[in-house]
Amino acid sequence: MFRLNATTQGKIFESTYRSTTRMTIDDIQLLYEYDRWANHRVFRAVSPLNVEQFTRDLGGSFRSVRDTLVHVIAGEWIWLEYWREEAHGPALLRELRTRREALFNPAAFPDVAAVQSRWAEVESDQIAFVSSLTDESLKKMLPARGIQLSLAHLMQHLANHSTYHRGQIALMMRQLDAEPLATDFHVFLAEGRRQTASTM
Repeated sequence: MFRLNATTQGKIFESTYRSTTRMTIDDIQLLYEYDRWANHRVFRAVSPLNVEQFTRDLGGSFRSVRDTLVHVIAGEWIWLEYWREEAHGPALLRELRTRREALFNPAAFPDVAAVQSRWAEVESDQIAFVSSLTDESLKKMLPARGIQLSLAHLMQHLANHSTYHRGQIALMMRQLDAEPLATDFHVFLAEGRRQTASTM
């Protein structure tokens, strides 16, 4: 299998990074509005599941609908905590991972309501953080996987991570003979425009 060496990968990354139009605060706010909307849609879809369905082992990378939802929320929590810290390093990552394991053990969430309650707390903190950002703060460079990445790129990563796992939940819903709800970005945009038109 063909692989680029690390030096070549770095040059390509740096060239792409410098030439790519940067995301603005308006872009990030829209992206995270979409992320919240999509998470709410998932919770609405999974709410009719009974406890057995919600926690059933379906053989995925995360065993159940419950476990996958908890993983999404844990991901949104740990990145938010990381971004809010002033000093970054291996010790901080170890501490955050330890806290994540304690706070987001799937067994602590017996039903949809328990997961949704925890998500509401994370969502509230996330809204406050996103609202505090500026175009300048999005350029802040943070260590991640041995390189420096901008806050804007890390925030794009998290939104993509959540989208990926929401897709897994949609598949699990079908395995349970339940109906997922569409969480496509264009559906979000269309709904927003319809709502705006209805208030004019």
